Amino acid sequence: MCRHLGWLGAAVPVSSLVLDPPNGLLVQSYAPRRQKHGLLNADGWGVGFFDGPVPRRWRGANPLWGDVSFASVAPALSSSCVVAAVRSATAGMPIDAGAAAPFTDGHWLLSHNGVVDRSVLPLDPLAESVVDSAVLAALIFRRGLDDLGSTIAEVGAADPGARLNIMAANGSRLLATTWGDTLSVRRRPDGVVLASEPYDDHPDWQDIPDRHLVDVRDGSVSITALPH
Repeated sequence: MCRHLGWLGAAVPVSSLVLDPPNGLLVQSYAPRRQKHGLLNADGWGVGFFDGPVPRRWRGANPLWGDVSFASVAPALSSSCVVAAVRSATAGMPIDAGAAAPFTDGHWLLSHNGVVDRSVLPLDPLAESVVDSAVLAALIFRRGLDDLGSTIAEVGAADPGARLNIMAANGSRLLATTWGDTLSVRRRPDGVVLASEPYDDHPDWQDIPDRHLVDVRDGSVSITALPH
């Protein structure tokens, strides 16, 4: 369910991460190569980026390939920190722009690739939508991103069938988890990109093992096992 991407490094055009790569999120919206659950990601999309310390978002409920306005403007949007996603909605969940990642608390941008039973999550009036991903995002924001690993392990224990791949950034730090779905990392000379699946066939892509936490900051990448 869904594909997402995170970038931390030099300022680059958003289009260079989302639209231009041969297997970027645009292509992954209709032809993902590694997606285990679902065939398309046509139920919305979102791109978040930092404008200085301020997170900005552009989200839509339609397929990414059908949004000509974003394709026109994306080459002019540059940022050193980006979180973007294309969505395959969980059955029974609404399809609208507010249900599309990334979600935000005003400081962090966060995307969830997966599914979780909402009954194991506390109700939160600050959740941006009723969809499972938004309720999970609200819990993570409330608990704090420094506790992301323990939060994911706790939710995973409460719902053994959950898939809990998270991507989150605050402008100077990029975090991601693997819990039931794929994630890869590529260290580029100008920064680090994390993605549900590689956006090209460059040999520097490294697959992240399941149930791990990735922490990118100050140009370094740490990969540690999650408790479970």
